[in-house]
Amino acid sequence: MYPLVSRRHFFFGALALGGCSASRPAAVEHAVSIHKAASYEVDLEQILRTVLTEQRCDVRGKRVLLKPNLVEFEADRPINTHPQLVAAACAAFQAAGAREVLIAEGPGHRRPTWDMAEAAGYFDALPRFESQFTDLNLDNVTRVQLKTNHSSLRELYLPNTVLRADLLVSLAKMKTHHWAGATLSMKNLFGIVPGGVYGWPKNALHWAGIDESIADLNAFFPSHFSIVDGIEAMEGNGPILGSKKEMGVIVAGAHPPSVDETCCRIMGIDPTRIAFLQLAAKNNSRPSTISQIGEKIAAVASPFALIPELQHLRLS
Repeated sequence: MYPLVSRRHFFFGALALGGCSASRPAAVEHAVSIHKAASYEVDLEQILRTVLTEQRCDVRGKRVLLKPNLVEFEADRPINTHPQLVAAACAAFQAAGAREVLIAEGPGHRRPTWDMAEAAGYFDALPRFESQFTDLNLDNVTRVQLKTNHSSLRELYLPNTVLRADLLVSLAKMKTHHWAGATLSMKNLFGIVPGGVYGWPKNALHWAGIDESIADLNAFFPSHFSIVDGIEAMEGNGPILGSKKEMGVIVAGAHPPSVDETCCRIMGIDPTRIAFLQLAAKNNSRPSTISQIGEKIAAVASPFALIPELQHLRLS
């Protein structure tokens, strides 16, 4: 039995119903797993195995695609999803019976993806990295029609490696973002949009509306699981120039908006002021609630430093 959810965790979908309580449909409950992890040296695979069990994530016989956040490499900044967590996710999904576990990313800043992955430690942490990894910036693509139209986009060319996956796993990094407020599992999907088609730094998404593009991309992938690396996070001027913040937490779940709302609360950010979460809520036909498995938010929460332009996002 999941723990009871408090009124303040009632998700945004309820807002659309206003005062029509008599006709209000039953809420959908989304469980989010929160686990402490003091460092990347702990047994991350066991934590993720526990998460997959808690979330009833059945991947037996399926092709799983792990999409880490690989942006830039600076040794003193936690910009990327840590390679040890990616390695642990590979092992956990394989142990859960996945037919194949692949890794893919399309960085939006630097073009030599393989060099950046090597600098970030991916080759050392993942012995089969070269055979498992696809550079989505250079992958073959298919034109698809988007399912929602929050942005000015109506279609996108998306990599075939992503489209063939049975389960897309967003292995995001917990960071602030100087435009979106927070960059978590939903924003991480920007990396699947191929630079080979849209250029660097994928300005087509910016011109179409950052928050709106986030909402449209996530609506396109209903089979989308989220794991957020908050062991070493980034505060301040994220997602690249911020400062390290030791959080010691992993947040995961099968409903990305709920995972990202939970991460915002852990970061001391008000999720009702994050535009892409409000847009994602508009896609829901029913209101939803969020419950936590494992740790409570209060047990791991620590307010992130925010740049002056984002102070209005502070959770009061």
